[in-house]
Amino acid sequence: MGRLFGTDGVRGVANVELTTDLAYNIGRAGAYILAGEKNHKPVIIIGKDTRISGDMLEAALIAGICSVGADVIRAGVIPTPGIAYLTRHYGCDAGVVISASHNSYEFNGIKFFNEEGYKLSDEIEEKIEAIILGEVEAPAGVSYEKIGRCLPKQNALEDYAKYLIEKIGPNLKGKRIAIDAANGASYIIASKVFSELGAEVLAINYEPNGININDKCGSTHLEALQKYVVDIKADIGFAFDGDADRVLIVDNQGNIVDGDKVLMICGMYLKEKGKLNNNAIVGTIMSNLGLDIAAKKHGIDVVRTKVGDRYVLEEMLDKGYVLGGEQSGHIIFSENNTTGDGIATALSVLNVVVNKDKSISELAECMEVLPQVLYNAKIPNDKKNTYMENAEIAAKINEIENVFAGNGRVVIRPSGTEPLVRVMIEGSDLDFITKNAKELVELIESKL
Repeated sequence: MGRLFGTDGVRGVANVELTTDLAYNIGRAGAYILAGEKNHKPVIIIGKDTRISGDMLEAALIAGICSVGADVIRAGVIPTPGIAYLTRHYGCDAGVVISASHNSYEFNGIKFFNEEGYKLSDEIEEKIEAIILGEVEAPAGVSYEKIGRCLPKQNALEDYAKYLIEKIGPNLKGKRIAIDAANGASYIIASKVFSELGAEVLAINYEPNGININDKCGSTHLEALQKYVVDIKADIGFAFDGDADRVLIVDNQGNIVDGDKVLMICGMYLKEKGKLNNNAIVGTIMSNLGLDIAAKKHGIDVVRTKVGDRYVLEEMLDKGYVLGGEQSGHIIFSENNTTGDGIATALSVLNVVVNKDKSISELAECMEVLPQVLYNAKIPNDKKNTYMENAEIAAKINEIENVFAGNGRVVIRPSGTEPLVRVMIEGSDLDFITKNAKELVELIESKL
């Protein structure tokens, strides 16, 4: 797998790359680094999504954690942000989620949260990784009387649902809400939360069987929900990914409302309420230029980071911003949770719908999405970061941006995992940006 920890934990094909041996060692090393020096018996909470490999990896993780003397709370199937919240709520020393998010079922992953509910820093991940890879001495197993125990928690999902309802939940009486649960971690709790707030809830893809998670459904395949919302005349539809840390929205006319529009809708509302710190929202370099244009009209600044929710969160914590996220629907409200939370995002949008007394389609008119095209240039890994050193490539990029004159842009981003450079061009003329993106890809490949 190369470097174990990627941008969102350790991930790989279950039982091939992410094996039980590796899961056991991740549990031992993670518990040792995150909870090994506590003056009390450490407690670590574990949750998972609905993948068939979840039980196997959970058992191995628990064995590893208990072997170094920590107790484990088993929360069962629960969204990733639920573990982030419950780690704090239960006073645990760390949290672990077994999930590969939006990936198909053969993949799985393991990601940690610290005692405050935040994803781990690179420094902490490197310490865990050094133990697993044998670069430093592994922790010794505790003596038999100090071995940790496994403590099932029957009401973990209910505690998380109660928090969402009491912290954010608007009165949804009279609302007809459609849900695509992606056969994943939201399949019980999403319907439960919306129903308890008074909505009529109709769901699709809420019958997980271990292998149908994200299978042509959820936030990466919106076609089914778009048709469903129109067919049942729903007011709004929400599509979650496998671990429900992100959500995309379908309006009452079947149109997609992506993460950028959610940022604009909620940013404007927070500003009206005097709650948008520094009058700014945090996006990434891939956020649509339409977000900047709309935000400027309303006196809101857009701060951009590298792609990845961890970078969005770092910027939010550093500068005190309260709202940030990505096009993909990974939205962070710092007052609600320490990570992206699909259900919390859905409730926050519904709060605007209810209090503004407008449909989601009306609210989404606040921003015009500029066309974007994305193509990949296939080049060797050792040349991925050298594209601007080539005079012809640099000249081509400058030529395109000069035509835009501020109403479009070119974003070149080396892939973090593949021998690719991703070329994204954005502007009002789809034919122009498509033609130039293809030409730029051909030029990059021919020169590098």
